Amino acid sequence: MATQLEYDGSQFLRQDFQEELSRWNRRRLAPAFPAEATASQFDRDRSMLRLELGFIEELRGQVSGEAAEAPSDPDGFIIWFEDLRAKGPGQHDRLFPWLAEEADRNDLRWFLSQEAAGEAGFDDLVAMTQVKLPPRAKLEMARNYWDEMGRGNAKGMHGPMLGQLVDVLQLDTRIEHTVWESLALANAMTAMASSRHYAWHSVGALGVIELTAPDRSAYTAQGLRRIGLSGSERRYFDLHAVLDIKHSRDWNDEAIRPLIAEDPRRAKAMAEGALIRLHCGARCFERYRAHFGLE
Repeated sequence: MATQLEYDGSQFLRQDFQEELSRWNRRRLAPAFPAEATASQFDRDRSMLRLELGFIEELRGQVSGEAAEAPSDPDGFIIWFEDLRAKGPGQHDRLFPWLAEEADRNDLRWFLSQEAAGEAGFDDLVAMTQVKLPPRAKLEMARNYWDEMGRGNAKGMHGPMLGQLVDVLQLDTRIEHTVWESLALANAMTAMASSRHYAWHSVGALGVIELTAPDRSAYTAQGLRRIGLSGSERRYFDLHAVLDIKHSRDWNDEAIRPLIAEDPRRAKAMAEGALIRLHCGARCFERYRAHFGLE
């Protein structure tokens, strides 16, 4: 099993750092009041931003060689990108058929606790990423966001659907009870979406989620059905097993393709973002399998 001590002594790929970064992200993104903008808080934010930069740059360093193989023309990049669904890190992990066919209720509860705790909020990530992007990509992200918002219907909002599952299964999503690999995934996504220096990385990372989520969602929904959850209770995963197929196609055609056509330099950044997301996911799956004794 890989542990934080096996990643070349990294100060970032560790439980203590990822917990600290998660708590800071939770605080800094929460609505607040002017009185909370103190000098000490600014100093704290400056320190954490430097650490966050070190974290995301370390992840970039791990994927830069692989990302350099991505073509910089729109058609070539889309072919490379879509191939990640079949050959990317963490794809077709044996964890998911096991969850679908063999995991018991407690196994699924532990897995979903980790996943829910590591969920950075796709709607918020899209909203942060789209700031000042060119119109065509911004419009696609707006359509994607509107779907995440249930197209104006509170019962159709994706975030509360997951929240319902947390309540039904009484999941434990406390930061201190979440493995660092899951925290790191959420922290990496938040870092890319919240910093304009990594906006193109975030476009690639969000796009690869839409590309690769349907199969994993279908397996998870199958496991939830097997343990007796109703259609409404497993709706979050049933929905993403289908809807994300269209989301992926539209994201590739309306966001990634025109953005690269406008500036080919964006291709490598998007490739790095996609690979960072996939490698973070693969580390999660490895840790989960170790927890379940599936090695």
